[in-house]
Amino acid sequence: MDRDAAFWVLIPARLASTRLPNKPLADLGGAPMVVRVAQRVAQSGARDVVVACDSPEIARACAAHGVRAVLTRVDHASGTDRLAEAAGLLELPEEAIVVNVQGDEPLIEPALPAACAALLQRHPSIPMATCAHPITDEGEIFNPNVVKVVTDAQGRALYFSRAPIPWQRDAYATDAGPSGSGWTLQTSPPPHPVLRHIGLYAYRHRFLRDYAAMAEAPLEQAEALEQLRALWHGHAIAVHVTQDAPGPGVDTPADLERVRGLWPR
Repeated sequence: MDRDAAFWVLIPARLASTRLPNKPLADLGGAPMVVRVAQRVAQSGARDVVVACDSPEIARACAAHGVRAVLTRVDHASGTDRLAEAAGLLELPEEAIVVNVQGDEPLIEPALPAACAALLQRHPSIPMATCAHPITDEGEIFNPNVVKVVTDAQGRALYFSRAPIPWQRDAYATDAGPSGSGWTLQTSPPPHPVLRHIGLYAYRHRFLRDYAAMAEAPLEQAEALEQLRALWHGHAIAVHVTQDAPGPGVDTPADLERVRGLWPR
């Protein structure tokens, strides 16, 4: 594959975590979790997999397991900012496709970052892509912690929200509901599929650099969803829809124990 057509996976890793201290270094089957993520996405066909970290301790742990890492500033406001710096340090080509895989997703399917990158390879005018899957759990539709996305006829994102979108007037009814939200489904599944956003992104390098410098958007602040910044500023986001929900990520000690129970022995 030629250098400009290849894709790179970058994994942002920050040592500080309020809910799970030193999360990237948490042991998972005898290796740090961030290493397990890197090993898994190495099966995606990426040209290279690099951890973008803020700590020499993470960099040393990666090196001990043969995983490449670059050390970035500690004061980045988001993982996207960290990726933008890392892509610059790696001197990636302007049109290189950079896939952002979170360092707390050790059960990610390797095909997912490859599919997200392929969207940008097929659509050279689109600067950014992400993923989604149909929601099958009624409670998740009304859960504000589950981010939803709606797309247009070409599979580009129209909007992301914590609210149930699209609002299906004749399918939803006021009730206690399984989520305790006050709403429930009158028909199941809903007539129009509800897509759950998967927090995996692909960017062209030049757009990633520009994106990190864009002003925050009012909608981004209202929903606390960084991807709305791109839509607010008029940039298209392609959405790859997979039928399979991703494996659980790790945010808390309970999540870590759950993933350890699922990890192959």
